[in-house]
Amino acid sequence: MNNYDVIVIGGSAAGIPAAITARRHYPDKSIMLIRKEGKVPIPCGIPYIFGTVGSTDKNLIPDAVFSNNDIELLIDEVQSIERKAKSVVTAGGERISYDKLVLSTGAEPLQLPIKGIDKENVFYAKKDVSYLDDLLHKLDNVRNVVVIGGGFIGVEFADELNKRGPNVTIIEMLPRCLMLAFDEDLCIEAEEKLKSRGINIVTNNRVEEILGNEIVTGVRLADGKELMADIVFVGVGVIPNIALAEKADLEVNHGGIVVDSNMKTTDDNIFACGDCVDKKSFFTGKQSGLRLASIATTEARIVGANLFEQRRKSQGVTGVFSTAIGDLVLATAGLTNKQAQDNGFNVTYGEAEAPDRHPGGMPGMSKMKVSLIFNKGTGELIGGQVRGGTCAGELINTISACINNRMTADDIAMFQIGTHPAVTASPIAYQLVNAAEMALTKQ
Repeated sequence: MNNYDVIVIGGSAAGIPAAITARRHYPDKSIMLIRKEGKVPIPCGIPYIFGTVGSTDKNLIPDAVFSNNDIELLIDEVQSIERKAKSVVTAGGERISYDKLVLSTGAEPLQLPIKGIDKENVFYAKKDVSYLDDLLHKLDNVRNVVVIGGGFIGVEFADELNKRGPNVTIIEMLPRCLMLAFDEDLCIEAEEKLKSRGINIVTNNRVEEILGNEIVTGVRLADGKELMADIVFVGVGVIPNIALAEKADLEVNHGGIVVDSNMKTTDDNIFACGDCVDKKSFFTGKQSGLRLASIATTEARIVGANLFEQRRKSQGVTGVFSTAIGDLVLATAGLTNKQAQDNGFNVTYGEAEAPDRHPGGMPGMSKMKVSLIFNKGTGELIGGQVRGGTCAGELINTISACINNRMTADDIAMFQIGTHPAVTASPIAYQLVNAAEMALTKQ
């Protein structure tokens, strides 16, 4: 039987950084990562296989990451964990012992209880290269696509599929697309941008039935309207992969594998991170349904550092998103105004809009708008949203850092910033600082 100090199960957004972080913190330990997939797609890049990138081969996590970090890779599937013996058993007949075990088994796309959902040509955002290749191949002869779900997955898939020429329609149950991530003004901008790019949007409605015999021919909506569809794509969220943990008698719930703030399970020698893990909100401590690659990597870095010595703690999930629809970038961190009020926060907010270059005539300029939400009780920043060009994707990370460090409006207004005409807004009109100043005027 082979023996390793650390075994990581799962090789995507959580498993890889968990193994790499373990290597950095514990350079003398032996580390093996076990994954069942021969090739692993970059999770957030999956929609772009079908438009911008054009193939699955251009969206793969390179295996060189393992050899470069002295991590042994085994392509196999772990079928059981023997906790008393501190070993795992694989489908290939391997029995491998561990000192510390990391579960990063991810999640699977949520399947809706819709009549006809099991028909051929109903697809999901699966992290499976052959499955994605099948979808890519079938898109060559498609005229109509229906996308169920107007969140990030649905919107990004719709925008990329649209580039291939079919008639694309998004069906969303809520009044607006992206409504769980943004306040209404940005949702409206997103929808207008999607429509301008030729995408149809149906909101306040849902798919009641997927039509056709064995193969999809269309969908019937709750209001009785029928739409033609050669392919239906379902993008409505995921459910955690907890089967292995459950079989090992670790504590689980409907949110995933239960862990403490050190990312340790109910077994002192087993840790877990990523989409398979139950999550708590940074703001309320309540259970959170957020499942993001960025969250997975943060949790993985906590796990990798804590395997043999407690060094880091999870503060809960903040939720930081960004998406691009053509040249429009929308980004959000923390709570929206509605979410804050729904959770009982008394809030104040500030907004600022200005060119993201100075002067405004500089090449590549976009109008950037920043909205910040503060807890009136403590003065701390609890949410922020950005609309603009590509700079928005990095500015939202700065806002997230402010949230996680519990900075107040005055702290942010006193931010020492660096600016340059070709890459940032003017120091006079810097949106982050001015949005904080505007919030201070409302306290």
